This record gives sequence, C-alpha cells and structure tokens, in this order.
Amino acid sequence: MTQTTGRPTHPESTSAGPDPAAAGPDPAATRPGRLRIHRAWPVAAVTFVTIIGAAGFASLPGLLIEPLHGEFGWSRGTIGFAASVNLALYGLTAPFAAALMDRFGIRKVVACALTVIAAGAGLTVFMTAAWQLVLCWGVLVGLGSGSMALAFAATVTNRWFTARRGLVTGILTAAGASGQLVFLPLLSWIVEHHDWRPAAVTVSVAALTVVPLVWLLLRDHPADVGLAPYGSDTPVPKPAPASGAARRAVRALLGAVRTGPFWLLAGTFAICGATTNGLVKTHFVPAAHDHGMPMTAAAGLLAVIGVFDVVGTIASGWFTDRFEARRLLAVYYGLRGISLMFLPMLLAPSVQPPMIFFIVFYGLDWVATVPPTIALCREHYGEDSAIVFGWVLASHQVGAAVVAFLGGVARDAFGSYDVVWYASGALCAVAALMALVIRRRPRTASGLPAAAPV
Repeated sequence: MTQTTGRPTHPESTSAGPDPAAAGPDPAATRPGRLRIHRAWPVAAVTFVTIIGAAGFASLPGLLIEPLHGEFGWSRGTIGFAASVNLALYGLTAPFAAALMDRFGIRKVVACALTVIAAGAGLTVFMTAAWQLVLCWGVLVGLGSGSMALAFAATVTNRWFTARRGLVTGILTAAGASGQLVFLPLLSWIVEHHDWRPAAVTVSVAALTVVPLVWLLLRDHPADVGLAPYGSDTPVPKPAPASGAARRAVRALLGAVRTGPFWLLAGTFAICGATTNGLVKTHFVPAAHDHGMPMTAAAGLLAVIGVFDVVGTIASGWFTDRFEARRLLAVYYGLRGISLMFLPMLLAPSVQPPMIFFIVFYGLDWVATVPPTIALCREHYGEDSAIVFGWVLASHQVGAAVVAFLGGVARDAFGSYDVVWYASGALCAVAALMALVIRRRPRTASGLPAAAPV
C-alpha cells in the first residue's frame, strides 16, 4: 500500500525563483525511505463510498412494496414491475457508462449519475400514479445507479491497479453489501415510523452529499497525478478520450457474443442476479412479513446478510488471486442453491437460530461470484474487459428484473413465495454446471492469452 519517495526531480528549470540546489537540500525530500500511501488506495476508497451509496439507493424498492400497496392499492406485480425496470436499467446502463468514463472521465460520469438519482428519488414524493413510480424510481434511479455499477469498480481497478486486483475487486464489490448494511435498517425504520416519503427524501439528500466527495477526491487515471498504477514501476500514459462511447460498447458486445465464454458468463450471472437482487433483495422483506415477521426485523436480517457479504466477497477476491475462477463460481452457485431450497421452511414470525444460520451462510455467498466473473472477463477480453463485464452485468440485472416482476406476480397468484424460492434454487444448480463448462483461455508460445474460443 506504500511506495518510497525520494528527492523530487526537476526535468525542466524555471527562470523564476532561486535555484533549489543553491539553497541546499530539502530535508523532507532527501530523507531516505520516506513512505506514503499510493494514490490508488484513496481513489479506491472514494469508489467504495460511492458504490455504498449506489447500493443503498437501490435497496429502497423492496421496502416500498407494502406501503405503496396499502396507500395506492397498486398490485405487488405493478410495484415489482417498477423495481424490475430499475434493475434492468441498472445493468443495461453499465457497459455504456464504462465507455462514457473512457470518453468524459470517471468524475464527470459519476457526479452526473448521483444528480440523476437525487432527482429521481426526490420526485417520487409527488407521485400519484404507478407510471410515475416507473419513471422516477425505475428509469431515473435505475440509470443513475447503473452508471455506478460494478463496471465502475472494474474500470477503477483496471486503471489504478496491476497488483492486488482480485483483492481490490472483492473490496469494491463488498461496498454494495456495505451500502445495504448502512441504509436498510435506517430506511426501514423511517418507512415504518415516518412513512415512505421521508425515506425517499433521505436517498435524494444522500446522493447529493456524495457529489462533492467524488469531484474533489476521485481522479480518472494515475497519469493525472504523475503516478504508475499500484504494483507497477512503469508509468502508463493517459489515453486520449475515446470518442464514440456507444459504438465502442456495442462493438465490444458484438465481439464478445461470438465467443462461448461470454454466453456462459452472461447466463451464470443472470442467474446470480435472479437469486440475489431480483429475489432476496426485492422480495425477502414482504415474504417474511407474510409469515408475521415485522418489517424492521426482516430488513435487519438483510442488513446482516450485508455484513457477511463483505467478509465473503473480500475472501472471494483473495481466493480469485489464487484459485481457478470457474471452479470457485461452481462452488458458490451450488452452495447458494442449497440454501435457497431450505429458506421456505425457515420463515417464521420471529427470528429463530436456523434463520440466523441461513443469513450467515447465504450472506457469505451473496456476491462472492463477482471477483471470479470479473477475472474471467479480464482473462478472455483484455482491454475491453470492463465493457464486456458491463454487458455481463446487464444480464445479471435482466435476470434480477425478471424475477423481481415474476416474484410479485407469483405472490399475487399463489398467495406465497414458496414456488419462487424452489425454482431459484434449481436455477443455481444450472449455473454451477454452466460455470464448469467455461474453458480456460489457452496461452500462446509467448505466454500471452490466445483468442477466446467461439
């Protein structure tokens, strides 16, 4: 995390001011072995805080199902549709956001995204019709949060780090769980004691609060501050702004869809989204409420999932630096499927020890799939890996959107969520098999990865 700094060099002399050499050496500059934190780590810290906010902003729809159903009489399927639009746009925006970051810079894109989220969340307090919920929370918040999705984390990691990439990816991925941890208990308490509108205003204000932090501390590239990426001694010149962001995102997709690994990664990640954001994040609270559990208790359990997800995801990043990524994915999906199969038997009016065990077990696995998925994208798609991962993330959110909508429809049709839990567990078994089918990318005689198999 540190680098040694010595006396600064002056490649060009200036005519103004005395000669530094004539004044004698600067004690601070000549002190050998002086250490300082590499700028990559503060950039990663700001990215962590921003992703925390994005995750927190996206956590509110699951808490709105019952209040909106009670106040406006909208069906759970209708409210679930708005949540599905949010989730789908969250994913579909990611690859274009990654390309826009290459064109306009990370700071500008993220600051604009936070402003859009603030507008969308704030406007919901004035809505009177379901289409307004779809527009404000589905479209605006979905677009804004998608611009700060995991493709953002992949872009920062690829630019600022050459060493510890798996670990940093795990830490930034864990930021999503941390956002859930920070916001869910607070938002659920606000919804239960002060109605849903103050909770929406809280999200709006929080989004605006992060904007100055991003603008002042985030930097687009190590070259902006005259550094090499962390783990490298070779400075990397800052690339020229890439024009045609949309064309580049589409071109990366067209190249990736001709390869087999893309479809396997997209398929497994779609199931990942369906069994996390689409199912548990959106429907766990109302499902627990169906069994008599208070909303604050159910939201607290989701927050605990967030605690253990931080541990699980950082550990997954560490494992990804050391073990084969596709085998890790198979293990993660298999364990998740088993846990979901048992969940219907654990829901009760109060929190029992078996439910605590599920929360811990499931929490460790929540988004542990992200570091190995990013690693496989990096292995197969090189410089376009962040954009390709954005498209893979889009499949994650489309899967989440489908289940967010169908989960609400199933609850309206069957009176319970049981069939959704069992179906999701079976899907995880399919994802585990798909992960094992992904082939390792062969290497050429020079040691570089060869083209991905079609």
